This record gives sequence, structure tokens and C-alpha cells, in this order.
Amino acid sequence: MSTGMRRRMGVEERRQQLIGVALELFSHRSPDDVSIDEIASAAGISRPLVYHYFPGKLSLYEAALKRAADDLAERFTEPHEGPLGARLLRVTGRFLGFVDEHGPGFSALMRGGPAIGSTSSSTTNALIDSVRQAAYDQILAHLGITKPPARLELVVRSWISLAESTALIWLDGRRIPRAELELQLVHDFAALAAVSAAYDDEMAALLGRVLADEPSDGPFADLLTRLAALAPPSIGAPSAATP
Repeated sequence: MSTGMRRRMGVEERRQQLIGVALELFSHRSPDDVSIDEIASAAGISRPLVYHYFPGKLSLYEAALKRAADDLAERFTEPHEGPLGARLLRVTGRFLGFVDEHGPGFSALMRGGPAIGSTSSSTTNALIDSVRQAAYDQILAHLGITKPPARLELVVRSWISLAESTALIWLDGRRIPRAELELQLVHDFAALAAVSAAYDDEMAALLGRVLADEPSDGPFADLLTRLAALAPPSIGAPSAATP
């Protein structure tokens, strides 16, 4: 009886395999809790061979992080077609899908990376910033803005930060259904934009343009309906003049 022979991998192919194995393990447990021995075992190779391709656990973590960052950044890519609310809903769905799939790794990443080695990694911070910038650029592109005014930049960057912190809190128990949280994040964006529009004519014009393209069954219209249902009839009505 003959046995199958293990195919010999090239250097780059083996590196990519190890990155994939490490990323899968980091997706289920904090990188600090994953050993090189576990990575080697999952890859079907020896511990010394892992060190042949990566000088240490930190370098392997950073390579896995780079792949994860590229994946996460790509999830903000969305065709510039249709109402903005629907586009943002699809984006937040893919974002929370990534968070759901890579919970412990995402948590470790956004909290500053693992405590691997004696010094913090500037590479980790740079990759995190690259994902945030990719999200920022994508949202501005959807709005058709190349040079955002100060209030719009504040709204977009604040929303990205809110999405990150919301995802981290949600991971601790996942007590809110994911679909509801996706919609809530879209509503959060609309709410931030609306508050800014109340103080700035340029933001008001932008928001008016966005809402004009929204269908009656879209997520932005849904938010307006929900808010209207909460407001007492007296809100917004002028008070009677005092004689």
C-alpha cells in the first residue's frame, strides 16, 4: 500500500500558509495565548521551521495582522450606486461580519496589539491607522467629497471611532443581535451628521442632498420614523405668545 507524499512548498507559499494558520488561531484566541508550537502543529511543520520563515512570534503576528488589515479595509469598499443609507448598511454588515469572525484577534488589535516582546510595535499602530484611513476615504468618496469641511471630517472620523468601540463592547457577550447593531451604526452616522447640520449650513446642504435620495423604506427614513414616534406632540410646536 502506498502513502501520499506531502507536497513540498516554496518559500512564499509556506510563509502564506503560516500567516493563514496564525490568523485562524488568532481569530479564536488572543495572540498572547497562542504559542509558536501550536502554530507549527496546525501547519504540520516543526517549531524550528516556523523560525526559518519568521524570526519570532511578533513578526508572524504582524504578517497575520497585515493580511487581516487588508481584508478589513476591503470590506469598506462598496459600489457608488444607490442610496447612501443602503450602502452604509452593507458596509457595516461586512465590518461586523469581520469582527464576528475574528473576535479575539480584533479585540487584541484595537486594544493595542498583543504583549509580544518587550517593546510595542509601531507596525501594529500603522496598520490600524491604515484601516481607519481606508474607511474614512471610502465614506468621503460615497459622499462625493474630496476636500471635506472641518465638521464633516469630525463626523466621519467620530463615526469610525464609534464603530470600533461599539464592536468591542458587542464582542463581550454579543447581547444585541448583529443585524440590529448594523442598522444602529447606520443610524448613528445619520444622527451625527444631523447634529452637525444643525450648526453648519454646509453640512445641512449635504445632509439634505443625501436625504433627498433616500427611499421611504431605507435606513435613514427608518430612523426619522423611529424618532418621530418618540417625540411628544408638543416638541417642535411653537408655544403660545404670552399677552
